[in-house]
Amino acid sequence: MSEPTPGTGVAPLTPVLTRRWLSPRSWSLRTYEQLEGYSALRRALGAHPDQLIQLIKDSGLRGRGGAGFPTGMKWGFIPQGDGKPHYLVINADEGEPGTCKDIPLMMADPHSLIEGVIITAYAIRANFAAIYVRGEVLHCIRRLNAAVRDAREAGYLGKDILGSGFDLDVVVHAGAGAYICGEETALLDSLEGRRGQPRLKPPFPATAGLYASPTVVNNVETIASVPYIVNGGSDWFRTMGRDRSPGPKIYSISGHVERPGQYEAPMGTTLRQLLELAGGMKDGVPLKFWTPGGSSTPLFTSEHLDVPLDFEGASEAGSMLGTTAVQVFNETVSVPWAVMKWTEFYKHESCGKCTPCREGTYWLAQTLQRMVRGEGTESDIDTLLDVCDNILGRSFCALGDGAVSPITSGIKYFKHEFLELCEKNRTGKADRSADAALAGAH
Repeated sequence: MSEPTPGTGVAPLTPVLTRRWLSPRSWSLRTYEQLEGYSALRRALGAHPDQLIQLIKDSGLRGRGGAGFPTGMKWGFIPQGDGKPHYLVINADEGEPGTCKDIPLMMADPHSLIEGVIITAYAIRANFAAIYVRGEVLHCIRRLNAAVRDAREAGYLGKDILGSGFDLDVVVHAGAGAYICGEETALLDSLEGRRGQPRLKPPFPATAGLYASPTVVNNVETIASVPYIVNGGSDWFRTMGRDRSPGPKIYSISGHVERPGQYEAPMGTTLRQLLELAGGMKDGVPLKFWTPGGSSTPLFTSEHLDVPLDFEGASEAGSMLGTTAVQVFNETVSVPWAVMKWTEFYKHESCGKCTPCREGTYWLAQTLQRMVRGEGTESDIDTLLDVCDNILGRSFCALGDGAVSPITSGIKYFKHEFLELCEKNRTGKADRSADAALAGAH
């Protein structure tokens, strides 16, 4: 760690996950090997699989896909000696509005993911792994396929990897652009050739996942962190971030900032610090509201600038860390309008399997559209909250919960903006009534 950055009061992070991103041809096997690539694999293959699982548990690594579940614990759930094949599935179906960390990682440094996949598969005793990538990102799919091919030719994949006796096949699978397939069980159904819809749990993927066999499903950033932990150790990993949320994190910053992009920082970094890294608010227009982890997380306001952006900090402040897709909006943006656009997305992407989400997102979108057109009434605000209450915790998967988050938090912090839309409607009706009365008098 280096000296504190002036004005932030915290020491900046020496790049870990992004350390190769700016290297010439960073995606190539040659560059990766020159910068310690596949050295962690050699170390891992010399250890017992259970030792690797314990190492990840000790490191405190938590899932970087949004839920924050302890990674080592998830690996440990896989039953051993059950006579069934074990599978590893990488969730690279990055489709949340504002989320843009996994695709840049796979584009700039695909071999870090592949090395993490091999180590993880060895730890959970899996001989087949699938990387499920969002179908629209064809450039990323091509780069991953090329990296898998290069790794196989170099002896890092296939039969008897590096003479260890361990075999592994990796397949890059292109999805068809359905946001619901980011939900792990819908992803598994899609991989099996079925329509992507969430499964009822239990049984959980750890015991009945892909092809009804024990399966680990992890996010790209989670697995790309594994080689660094194997080389650096669990104590080193814990020197970054906070006690219950250790390690580095890639924060995606978009919206009204001077330099949007991906910024690697320790877990627990605040928006105030991230804004400084991103050059501050664009054109100096003040901050109005922001999302800490994509559009499915409750909104924050300028009062939350110093909330630590880790799993506990975001939760204690009333939101979620999610995918750390930090979307920043200045004072020119209407909250009801922004909430409406997000709701239209969730309505479109609802798989339709459960009634609360299928019907609820439709009526939420209809109501918000009417309000934004200036045709809403105060009772519409109560209707929105009532519909949200009937979706939250009652839908088949987390898509429904995510759809209501921006609405309930938007009304919580900016109810006056929703009321102003209703006032415009009321005033407009009064003016139209007066005009009609005047016309009738004539």
